Formats: sequence, structure tokens, C-alpha cells
Amino acid sequence: MIENGLFFNLAAGFLSLAEPILQGYCLARLVKPFMERTAKVRLVWAVYSLAMLLLIAMNCHLGAIVSVMIGISAALLAMCRTDPRNYEQKLFLAAAFFSLCWLAYAITEILYDNLYSYATHTDFMVKSPDYLWEALFAAMCIFYLVSEITILLASIWCVKKIYTYKSANMTKKELCILLAPLFTGAVGFEIIQYYRSFYIYEIGKSTEAYDTWALIYYGVSIAVVVVVIGLYQSIKANQEEILQNELLAAQIDSIRHHIGQVECLYQNIRGIRHDMANHIMTLERLYASDQTEEAKKYTTALKTALVEVVGEIRSGNPVTDVILQEWKREAEKRQIQFLCDFYYPAGSDINVFDVSVILNNALQNAVEHTAKNASVSIRSYCRNNAYMIEAVNSFTGNLQWDSDSGLPVTSKTNAEGHGYGLVNIRRVAGKYAGDIAIDIKDGKFCLSVMLMMDMKL
Repeated sequence: MIENGLFFNLAAGFLSLAEPILQGYCLARLVKPFMERTAKVRLVWAVYSLAMLLLIAMNCHLGAIVSVMIGISAALLAMCRTDPRNYEQKLFLAAAFFSLCWLAYAITEILYDNLYSYATHTDFMVKSPDYLWEALFAAMCIFYLVSEITILLASIWCVKKIYTYKSANMTKKELCILLAPLFTGAVGFEIIQYYRSFYIYEIGKSTEAYDTWALIYYGVSIAVVVVVIGLYQSIKANQEEILQNELLAAQIDSIRHHIGQVECLYQNIRGIRHDMANHIMTLERLYASDQTEEAKKYTTALKTALVEVVGEIRSGNPVTDVILQEWKREAEKRQIQFLCDFYYPAGSDINVFDVSVILNNALQNAVEHTAKNASVSIRSYCRNNAYMIEAVNSFTGNLQWDSDSGLPVTSKTNAEGHGYGLVNIRRVAGKYAGDIAIDIKDGKFCLSVMLMMDMKL
């Protein structure tokens, strides 16, 4: 049967138009979790599809591989222009799609050729009229398209499933490691396709054994890509755990420092108590000698000394007092107004260490991201058995959000531990069956932390 009729040309034309559009959809599915907005993902889909369709319309004889490279390069440029961050990751996604696209095509081509060859050599098709041949060709075109897109989507699903830390920055060394299996898969594809085309040209078809081993190779190549990404993510998980452990150790040292300050505070208070009799005796003598003005000055000086020793903040716990007092001094040093209406839930099962972790992280984020002459406030209150902590600071600008954690993404994710404060706060809240909420409105960034408490009788 010679496939050069109008129907065959229409079916082949439909396949050539539908394939790049569906491939663009697959590319959009791959990059969606790694980009900020759905509109940008749709743009990537549109750019890839339009670039491929334009090459078809121009009847450019560049070869399929070069055409797909042009389409992916256009999509990569669109990704980088609309979302200018983590370029190494975007390059990896483009390379991964290129490799998976050709591996899916190679598997589909072998299945298509063998199934079509088997169908055309059956007695039924040999004796069939032309319209059945046309129906078979149309069915095989649909089979080809569905098989290719299904294999590609399944591969992409595996990649997205195993790629856990989607917001983490990728280094150039990590990019090189991840590109290695993609490169070997693409080179293997070229070699196998060359010899398969040679067999088809020489004997009219490829051997069954060759096709079987080719399918095994393509399947293993996809599996290797997924496994390498999984290993890369496990390394990221270990790095994350090490960094968070270091941060926790630093916070423990900070708490020990606060406890040491509390001990100094108690020593100072004991010293004041020891001298209180002398202060009272001095005041009595001043009043007895009718030196009222001197007595008032002495009283004012004594109050000032008490405030310097004890501090202005009374939160119901000496540890939280020290933490709040330190951040108040830090805020005033930065010319930021510090408002405090915080009270520790005495008589509850909430540990002061956990509260101190929340306060340190929340106030660090608030003070460091607040401009001069603005304000930071911290308050707490109870609603039934829910203990609420709210930290509010002035905020202008836009935030990038992590689609997995639902938390803002900060550019400060270096060894100093920045960018993990909210994660640590959420972890502490989870210990008390609580969670955190973030609200941005009217130029204010509001962090709300809820802890469920059991009151001790």
C-alpha cells in the first residue's frame, strides 16, 4: 500500500502539528513547579510550540534534533527572561526535557514500527480495501502520538516526584553531574538510531533482538536520569539536615547565653536587695531632714538603676525577658521602633526553650528586613487553649513563594542560616499541634504562630 494519498498526507500533517504542541505542554508540566506563576508556564508552552510550528511552516530541513534544540532554546530563553533566578536549574530542566523527549520518541518509534509492520502483514489487511488502510494509518498516528506523550509525561512525573528541593539553588558543579546521564543517554540514542536506520535501509527492517535491546537501553537511560536526580536530592537533604543542625546548635548556644544573662540578672537583683536597706535608710534621712528635692532625685536615680539592671520588659519569664530586651536594643540601634506586648504562658506545657526559638527567629527576620524609622511589634494572646504569637514589621516589595512549603523564599540561604527561620518556627509549632500563617497587607508583614497548649492544674 503506497501512503501518498490525500488522507495519508492529512493524517501525517495533523501528526506533525499536534506533536510540537503536546510536547510544549509536557515541557510546561515539567517546569511548572520550578516557576513562580502559571502565566509564565503558559508562556514557555507557547514559545516552544510556536518555535517548532514556525520551523515546520518555513519548511526548514534542519533535522529533527536541531529543530527540537531550537524550540527548547527559545523556551529556555523565555524562562530566563520571565524568571531571572537559578539559571543552572533552568538549563538542567531544558536539557532533561531534550533527553527525555528523544528517549520517549525512540521507544515510541520502535513500538510503532513493529506494531504497524505486524498489522500490515496480516491476511486481513492484505485483502482489505483502501479505506481500511486509511483507518489503520490514522489509528497508528494516534497510537504514535498517545504513546510518545504518555511515555514523556510518565518520565516527567518521575522527575518531578523525585526532585524534592525545587527552590534550592543549583551550583555549576551540581549541574555538570546532573547533565552527565542526559548526555550519555542522548549519545546512546544517536548511535542506536544510526545502526537501526542502517539495518532498515539494508534489509528493510530492524531485527527483533536489536529492537529489544534498544528498548531496554532507552528504559534504563530514563531510569538512570531519575536515579541520579534522586541521589542529588538525597545529598541536598543531607546538606539541609546538617545546616539545620548547625543552626539549632547555634540557637542552643544562644539560649545558654540568655540563661547566663538571667543568672547575672539575678545576681544584680540580689545585690540591689542587699543594698536596699541602705537605700531606704538614706531616703528616710533625707525626708527626716526635710530635703524633699534631694530625696526625689535619689528616688529617680534608684529607679533608673533598677530599670538598667532588670530591664523595661516584663513578659512573665526571665529568659523571654532577656531575649525581648536584646532585640529591643538591636532595633533601637537600627533606629527602628520596637513595640512589645508579649507574655509567656505561665502554667502551660509550652517549654520556654521552644518559645525562645520562635522569638529569636521571628524577631531576627523582622528586624533585619525592616527599614530605618519603621516599626517592629511582637505580641501574644490566648484564645481558649490556643496560644498565639504575632510578629509584625513594616514591609515593602514582593516575595517569592516556595510552592512546596508555602513559605517565602529568601535569597539569604547561606551558611549563616538565613532563610531557615520560618522553617524552624513551623517545626516548633508542629510540636504543639500548631502551625504558622503569613499575611501581607497595608505595608505590613505579619507572622502568626499558633501553639495548642494543655494548661497544668
